[in-house]
Amino acid sequence: MGSMIPIPFIFWLGFTVFDFGNIDQLFAFLGITGIVLNVMKFKYDVAISILSIILMITAVASRLIYVSVEALNYPAFTIPFYTFITTQILLVFLKLRIKANHIS
Repeated sequence: MGSMIPIPFIFWLGFTVFDFGNIDQLFAFLGITGIVLNVMKFKYDVAISILSIILMITAVASRLIYVSVEALNYPAFTIPFYTFITTQILLVFLKLRIKANHIS
């Protein structure tokens, strides 16, 4: 258990972007694009936040293809993964709420 994550995932993204000819390069680029979109200041743009989440999830999903689900069924993976999903969904709802308050 945990053999997939000896190096943090962000390092995998950074190195794989420059691994030309590898299909994972596309997913790493999408993941980094999602991170950049998430960090940039789009104050009320909900569509950008949703796109960012989708792009980041594609990078994780591409890694899950190579590993069985049973290998990732431990708290060191599931807790951060579900925390990420939950906080990103909350961020979208908060942006929707702020946008609704500014319209009215």
